[in-house]
Amino acid sequence: MTERPRAMFAMTPQNVPLVFPPELMARLHACVEIDSTLVADDFTDPRVREALAGTEILLTGWGCPRLDPAVLDAAPELRAVLHAAGSVKGLAGPEVWQRGIAVSSAADANAVPVAEYTLAMILLAGKDVFALRDRLRDRRAFPYGGILPGVGNHGRRVGVVGASRIGRRLLELLRPHDLAVTLADPYVDAAEAARLGVPLLPLDELLRTSDIVTLHAPHTAETRHLVGARELALMPTGSVLINTARGALLDHEALVAELRAGRLSAVLDVTDPEPLPADSPLYDLPNAFVTPHLAGSQGNEVARLGRVVVEEAERLASGDGLRYAVDHAALERTA
Repeated sequence: MTERPRAMFAMTPQNVPLVFPPELMARLHACVEIDSTLVADDFTDPRVREALAGTEILLTGWGCPRLDPAVLDAAPELRAVLHAAGSVKGLAGPEVWQRGIAVSSAADANAVPVAEYTLAMILLAGKDVFALRDRLRDRRAFPYGGILPGVGNHGRRVGVVGASRIGRRLLELLRPHDLAVTLADPYVDAAEAARLGVPLLPLDELLRTSDIVTLHAPHTAETRHLVGARELALMPTGSVLINTARGALLDHEALVAELRAGRLSAVLDVTDPEPLPADSPLYDLPNAFVTPHLAGSQGNEVARLGRVVVEEAERLASGDGLRYAVDHAALERTA
């Protein structure tokens, strides 16, 4: 029998049974040698340090400390990092790839609930649910049978900024609906946009011509405040901005000015900073709908991330390559 590779968990300990429920944990034990009672959230812990010396596979997730050179030096047999979450930018620096360590991410799996949340918000925004719910709460009545002009999703213009994993997944989810969808992404050409089934527009034109704009670009030096005062001013009065990507893509000061003027509405699952300070006007503005970074995997959804990692561990144990390997060369322009 082939000896199973030695693995270790490195994440917030409380998350392990949620990410790896019993069925997944059993599969994991069948393909790797792992102590499920040892979870590294501090690589300087003596017990963790001792285990690192023989670890071949790290199963990481939220709460894992950064894999700096000192950690890598303490793990000379490490050959793979399987990340049960999305972005690995805060976890793994270039030295990980320089040492020939393979990195895998469950970013594709994490894209699913974010795209679902975004689809829900687009459809709710198209029906003006947030404002009409508040009006109903205030008036405790409504004109039954009346037709509300300007409300509805028939032909609603939706602009998707960024053909990221989440952006692409969202495009698939939007397809069955009777919406007019466009895309802005400087790394997508007309041929690829055609394969995605959407017209490709420059960002400014997309902002000018969309009723709902949803952000799905990565946060890089290039995309910080991608949507600022100038860009917000291009959006039509009455339009809605949705951000489930990163808070820094959006200039919040400029957004607050537009919201106070009553010209736009916003749905924000991510902010800058995060969480917002207690005195942020975004908590109280009636046209701002703010949620606590919950679009990504939560509750029973995190087991989907664990399943990806277990499948990757099974591939490694059987001598196969990783399905969701992270391309270091492309990391600069991805999430």
